[in-house]
Amino acid sequence: MTTLATTLARPLWALSPKFAKYKDTMGLQLYTLRNQLKEDLPGTLQAVADAGYYQVELMRTLGGEADLKTARDVGLKVTSAMIDWRSLIAPDAKGAPSFDAILEVATKSHLSYLVIPYIAKGHRETADHFKANAERANRAGEKCKAAGIQLCYHHHAFEFAPLPDGRTGWDVFVQEFDPNLVAFEIDVFWATIGGNDPVKMIHSLKGRVAQLHLKDLKAGVGTIQDESKVPKDAFQEVGDGIIDWNAVLQAAQETGVAQCHVEQDQSPEPIASIGQSIRYLKEL
Repeated sequence: MTTLATTLARPLWALSPKFAKYKDTMGLQLYTLRNQLKEDLPGTLQAVADAGYYQVELMRTLGGEADLKTARDVGLKVTSAMIDWRSLIAPDAKGAPSFDAILEVATKSHLSYLVIPYIAKGHRETADHFKANAERANRAGEKCKAAGIQLCYHHHAFEFAPLPDGRTGWDVFVQEFDPNLVAFEIDVFWATIGGNDPVKMIHSLKGRVAQLHLKDLKAGVGTIQDESKVPKDAFQEVGDGIIDWNAVLQAAQETGVAQCHVEQDQSPEPIASIGQSIRYLKEL
């Protein structure tokens, strides 16, 4: 059922045409509400729709069919989903799902994007690690392309730390990912806390960035390139931190980024958080 809040929120966006492409299709990465989804899947997804989001990005593909169906039942679009990183990076690990099985579910679910969300320690310490990971991603990207799906890589901050040979993992990925097979999902928070200017990153990768993750960084945190050392309060609602969102979305618009998803990794009140972020974005 469409609520009054939804009815009022969406037409107002027509009054602010700047970045309308992103406002009209704004997504939410469901990791933000991981605990709430466990407690009440339909109620939580209804709250996402009521807040004014157009779509959601799933935390997982294989095993996430209930999330996908329920999201669509409440009127939310689903075009993108994270995959279990082990399916590509550590396929022989105990419990690692088959990438082919993931792709089969994604194809049947009419998804447009699959996203490698993470690489765990033990698989990211050297340039050779990153090169091997890129080769695996390229091979998977070929399969995705044949199925009409874009494979993406979502980074954190460890990719920007120096490797023994003086490069960074990010340097290796930019060089080794085949632009025709693997795109980037730039996370503006992780880019910034990792010591980068996300606007420059987006421009430097023109044509290679398919999606953005939007969350803000608390002032004064500084550069941290180990995700395990990031304090919980570093994660802020969009508009409450140091990131220039007009510049970010302008760069996205100028370089052809397809869509954006709000994500709040840590929040004491996740439902309130997602509402605050989308209200700020609506007013840009």
